[in-house]
Amino acid sequence: MDKKKGVDDTEPGPAPSRPVDRFGFIKTEHSNSPEGILKSRSTHEHEREERRIRKWRKMIGVGGSDWKHYVRRKPHVVKRRIRKGIPDCLRGLVWQLISGSRDLLLMNPGVYETLVIYETSSSELEIIRDISRTFPSHIFFQQRHGPGQRSLYNVLKAYSVYDRDVGYVQGMGFIAGLLLLYMSEEDAFWLIVALLKGAVHSPMEGLYQAGLPLVQQYLCQFEKLVTEHMPKLGQHFQDEMINPSMYASQWFITVFSYSFPFHLTLRVWDVFLYEGIKVVFQVGLALLRFCHDDLVNLPFEQLLHSLRNFPEEATDPDTLLPLAFSFKYASLAVCIC
Repeated sequence: MDKKKGVDDTEPGPAPSRPVDRFGFIKTEHSNSPEGILKSRSTHEHEREERRIRKWRKMIGVGGSDWKHYVRRKPHVVKRRIRKGIPDCLRGLVWQLISGSRDLLLMNPGVYETLVIYETSSSELEIIRDISRTFPSHIFFQQRHGPGQRSLYNVLKAYSVYDRDVGYVQGMGFIAGLLLLYMSEEDAFWLIVALLKGAVHSPMEGLYQAGLPLVQQYLCQFEKLVTEHMPKLGQHFQDEMINPSMYASQWFITVFSYSFPFHLTLRVWDVFLYEGIKVVFQVGLALLRFCHDDLVNLPFEQLLHSLRNFPEEATDPDTLLPLAFSFKYASLAVCIC
């Protein structure tokens, strides 16, 4: 056992020769998904992307200095551009701006460092146990005790001390891990604070409190929405005794960052941080609508498997998100449990 531990501790992580996709995930041999392939771009596509980045830079200003002014003047332009996807090179900064976390950071200098260095958490062993389960195929988090795992531990530990009522719940690791791929530890910490404490949208801390009360509420609402928008599928779920807790809990707890293609996760998060939790309902409904004709004919075991393993074509953000946005907010808001 000691010998194995020694080997693990000196293991440098994944061999540098292993191919990774454009987001840093190690490719599988059979991977041919849009996120796993670096397609050669035409000159026209490259120039179009550069123009898009220039528009975004003009919109946010140096370090985000023009952001609030632009949002006030042209909110519909901002919403449209965010729904099309934030340029990856600007994603970390824009996420901080639209979530309100940048303001929290500036108002609380030194707080994060104090939480990490001087405080202790009752959740430390739990966090350590779960670290290796968070994005295990990403090169940043693969090395045991490496910089990625250390940063993830620091952020989760700091939040568990900052908000002892919430502490630490396993699903929080995927949110922290996602943020750490686009920003520093301190920035990621304050973005989690902004989400859970409701800096811009309604607080999310109920997703992680004892008994997961907000998860239960959202699942109840989602079940009613499925019945309202897809009555045939809703009836089939009832007949097969399928309820949303069997397949959709992680959608809400991790905001689609747990088991979905990363390129879809990023596009969902772009919209989620700007428009709020409604996009999780919309994307969930869109997934069911896209696969509706297959799902309504499946028996229990196959149905549950399909709800946990959507086909690749269903998770293409350029197809799925327009379908998601067709579910209007008014119909989502009136569904109360």
